[in-house]
Amino acid sequence: MQYFIPALPYDYKALEPYIDEATMHYHHDKHHQAYVDKLNAVVAKHAVLQKGKLEDLMKNLDSLDIPESDKKAFRNNGGGHLNHTLYFEVMGPQKQIDETLLSRIKQTFGSLETMQEEFNNNALTQFGSGWSWLVEDTGGNLKLYSTANQDSPFLQGHKPIIGLDVWEHAYYLKYQNKRGDYIKAWWRVLKFL
Repeated sequence: MQYFIPALPYDYKALEPYIDEATMHYHHDKHHQAYVDKLNAVVAKHAVLQKGKLEDLMKNLDSLDIPESDKKAFRNNGGGHLNHTLYFEVMGPQKQIDETLLSRIKQTFGSLETMQEEFNNNALTQFGSGWSWLVEDTGGNLKLYSTANQDSPFLQGHKPIIGLDVWEHAYYLKYQNKRGDYIKAWWRVLKFL
């Protein structure tokens, strides 16, 4: 089995002025591709990693009989691939509000604004590199949290719904060290809320 990065579902400059074209090329074509290349390298070494969906392999990573160094490589690069695929899919130049999700958010958090405030705080306070997430847990409940590095919610058996990349490579060309400005701008290109 070999993994590939999906083509962007929009033009590289489609998210301007919120996310610049140069960042999109660099982020998608270089960073995401690097995760996929390293993922393919570790998958090629182990037959067990060549069977099943990547999401399911991530959920069951602890039980896989492979060396710890390869588990770590799989976790980092498989997570990087899953996380980035979702990140690029949830953004777009046109809003397409998901009324069902919006209703669930209001029911769980009280309002979209309350959810956004907690989501933003998770993104802003994530120390170093990582992600802010809206997920559905194993009981079907919506939850907010952040993860370090490229850790995927699938590691906890959760289904990611929205993921915001707060690694510096996602925003530094345009926003430098102003992570908060990037977070605020990102909501403008999140296509379904």
